[in-house]
Amino acid sequence: MLNDAEIALIAREVKTRSGAVLSKDMANAVAIRLQPLARREGFASVSELIGAARIRPDGALWNAIADNLAQSDTRFFRDKSQFEKLRTDLIPHAIARRGSERVRIWSAACATGQEAYSIAMIVDEMRNEGLNPAVEIVATDLSERLLDKARAGLYTQFEVQRGLPIRKLIAYFEKAGDLWRISDRLRAGVRFESFNLLKHPGQLGSFDIIVLAHVLTSFDTETRLAVLARIADALAPGGVLVLGAGETLPAACETFTLEAGIARKATHTRVAAA
Repeated sequence: MLNDAEIALIAREVKTRSGAVLSKDMANAVAIRLQPLARREGFASVSELIGAARIRPDGALWNAIADNLAQSDTRFFRDKSQFEKLRTDLIPHAIARRGSERVRIWSAACATGQEAYSIAMIVDEMRNEGLNPAVEIVATDLSERLLDKARAGLYTQFEVQRGLPIRKLIAYFEKAGDLWRISDRLRAGVRFESFNLLKHPGQLGSFDIIVLAHVLTSFDTETRLAVLARIADALAPGGVLVLGAGETLPAACETFTLEAGIARKATHTRVAAA
C-alpha cells in the first residue's frame, strides 16, 4: 500500500503529464497497476519505483508511470445510442456538408482502439450499402502502450464480447490463437497517433466530428474547460463533439452547447487555452 506522501507525489506527476486526477482512495488500485512496471524495471516494490523516479533527472520513469496509469476502460460500440447517431445523422450530415471533400473524424483518447474501430465498422457498412463516403479516421492517445495494442488490432475473447455484435465479429475479425484479430481493411482505415490532450491539437488539423467519450471525468474542472476550449479549435465549421451517453459539460463551459450528448460550438466562445 502506498503512503499518503507517495500517492500525493504520483498524483502531482501524473496530473502534470496527462491531466488525470488521482485521489488518496485510489492508492491501492494505483499500487496494483504499477506492480508490473516495478518488476519490469527491476524494483522490489512500487515504493522503490517511486523513489527511483524521484531522483532520476530524465523523467522517464514518471512518464512510464503516467503511461501505466492511463485510462483504458473502453469497449466496442460503447453507448449504442451515440453510435446510432453517428451512423444515421452525424456522419451522413457531415458527408452532405463536405460534398466531394473527405470527412475527418477524430477519436480522442482512444485507449486500445475499440471506439475508433467501431467508427470504422460504421463507415465500412455505409460503403457496403453503396454510399461510398470519403472518411478519414484519426485516433489518438497519450499512452504508447495502449496505442501499440490498438495498432495491432488484437483483442481477447472478453474484449470482443463487450458490445460487439456477433455478426460484426464474424465480418471483421479472424481467430489468432486465443485472440481475435481485426481485419486488415479496418486497420488500414484508422490512423493512430500519439497526442496529449493537454496540448493544442493544431498539428492534427480540423475535424468534422470529434468523439471524446468518458474522458473528461478523469480531469478536474479547470482542465476540462481548457481541454474543451482546445477541442473547439479543432472543429471545422458545422462540426460536432460527441460525448458519452449521460455526460454533461462543466457548468462554467462557454465553449459548447450540449444536447443529448452532442456538443456544438457556442455562438460566442472564449479564446482557447494554449
